[in-house]
Amino acid sequence: MRTALLQSSGRPGSVAENLKVLDAAAGRAAAAGAALLAAPEMFLTGYAIGDDIARLAEPADGDSADAIADLAGRHGLAIAYGYPEREGDTVLNSAQLISAGGERLANYRKTHLFGPFERAHFAPGEQPVVQAELGGLTLGLMICYDVEFPENVRAHALAGTDLLVVPTAQMHPFQFVAESMIPVRAFENQMYVAYVNRAGREGEFDFVGLSALAGPDGIARVRAGRGEDLLLADADPAFLAASREANPYLQDRRPGLYGSLV
Repeated sequence: MRTALLQSSGRPGSVAENLKVLDAAAGRAAAAGAALLAAPEMFLTGYAIGDDIARLAEPADGDSADAIADLAGRHGLAIAYGYPEREGDTVLNSAQLISAGGERLANYRKTHLFGPFERAHFAPGEQPVVQAELGGLTLGLMICYDVEFPENVRAHALAGTDLLVVPTAQMHPFQFVAESMIPVRAFENQMYVAYVNRAGREGEFDFVGLSALAGPDGIARVRAGRGEDLLLADADPAFLAASREANPYLQDRRPGLYGSLV
């Protein structure tokens, strides 16, 4: 499945402008044969926007979700994007997957909040594994800091995730996560990992870019630099099956020895 990664911070504070950026990227991705476009963490509104996070937060089925469903349908590809989700008085850091037919396939709420900024603005999610079927693959959703916990990714592997999509707001000085940890996560869990980051300075944060689609062999199929970009790479089910046969990590586990983990 050809996958497009939109490395961009969009236009922080403007939902309307970010929808335009997403629309243009979807057109380019669809023209290149992509079946899925993934955008970064909090792409809909911007990340470092302070109290505007709560002001701009929307329900999972809100107006922006409808707008993205419309543009997904017009361009004929699925879209995964990060946004602030409102549920009553609670605001969550969420990622949603919408199909090429405009159907809301999955909505994930970030379970591990990073630092005082996120803990001040969001409540944590409580469901670690959220999946949907897309293009013959089982797609999972996770957000940024979540992927740095090996237990989280292993839970996805055990649940059958083939392609883990990780909208991200990865900042300096933690670029080693993008460069080193993401390919290792893909290899040790025998899956594809699409890690799609913001880029450039935003408020107090300096986002490092370096978005990648890493394969189950631990090799990044494509890697961005530090600036805005649209990457394209394939998640190949046949290669994934062969890699899992050759690297039987999941079959060779001994869960009876791991009780101390919990």
